[in-house]
Amino acid sequence: MKSALTVACIILKSTWQAVSLRSVLTALLLVQLAALRGAETPAAKLSSGEYFIRQSWSQEQDFPRPYHVHVPANPDNRKLPVLIFLHGNGGSATGAMNGFLRQRPTIAVRYVTVFPEGYRESWNISAERSKADDRKFIEAIVEKLATCGNVQPDDFTIMGVSNGAALANQLAIESRLPNLRNYVTAVSPLNVLQHDGQNFKAKGDDNGYQAVTTPRIGVRIMNVSGTEDRLIPYHGGPSPAIPAKNGKLGFVAAEESVFLWAKAMGYQGEKLKNPSSTVGNLEVFSYLDGTIIHYKASGEGHGAAGAIDEATLLRFLQHKR
Repeated sequence: MKSALTVACIILKSTWQAVSLRSVLTALLLVQLAALRGAETPAAKLSSGEYFIRQSWSQEQDFPRPYHVHVPANPDNRKLPVLIFLHGNGGSATGAMNGFLRQRPTIAVRYVTVFPEGYRESWNISAERSKADDRKFIEAIVEKLATCGNVQPDDFTIMGVSNGAALANQLAIESRLPNLRNYVTAVSPLNVLQHDGQNFKAKGDDNGYQAVTTPRIGVRIMNVSGTEDRLIPYHGGPSPAIPAKNGKLGFVAAEESVFLWAKAMGYQGEKLKNPSSTVGNLEVFSYLDGTIIHYKASGEGHGAAGAIDEATLLRFLQHKR
């Protein structure tokens, strides 16, 4: 006969095994439920505020680069398109944000608007104060925001003015992010580093613009330039003031620039010699059904961005795919 102690041990062992099995089954069930909840939980929603992307380069180490976000009221919890606005040289993110939201009130309530800060008030294109990798900075912002639950991940616009437009051009040339749909460049067509007359060029780490590259097909380009711009000549040639490594930065003529973009996006016809239409003092050069479009602002200078009203900008941004 088994002793009482042996019987007790057998009972305890059986009880422990049952408890252990029950614990394991419970743990497995909890893991499955957690995974299910995780799959059903939407991505975090983006809120208005100041955010940062940390970057290191020759001038800084682990530097927090700021960008400001404005998210409009969205009671229907719709996924909203995003417009990233790049200020000009000498500008600031907060100044650009205050001006843009005041001047473009309809966009302000329909779009998430984002205002990154250029390092030392500039974007690194040729011989600016900043030597930062601005393409990676902007792409990091896009990739981060695209994961947010209230953001339309495939409807991002990059809009820039002057030096900011030069960065927008460079992004359109080099970026492969599928999130980027529209580029709007105000008073800065392509410069001669970005297109040498034969090919588009990647900037490279040292701003050498040596490597030939091909822009991603399918992007949409809108440009406005003023015929009386004294900083960036409408008909092309060197700027009187914008520096390059060896003198002054040269620019492609505005109408030639938009034609080069049209060819890059698949246009096979001749360059337009006359405008497609005229609206007030704006002559419109439209390619590929308005996918690539240039507004010639007669009599306007370096502030020609103001010649495009909000309705015109919205028509371009919201053009059906």
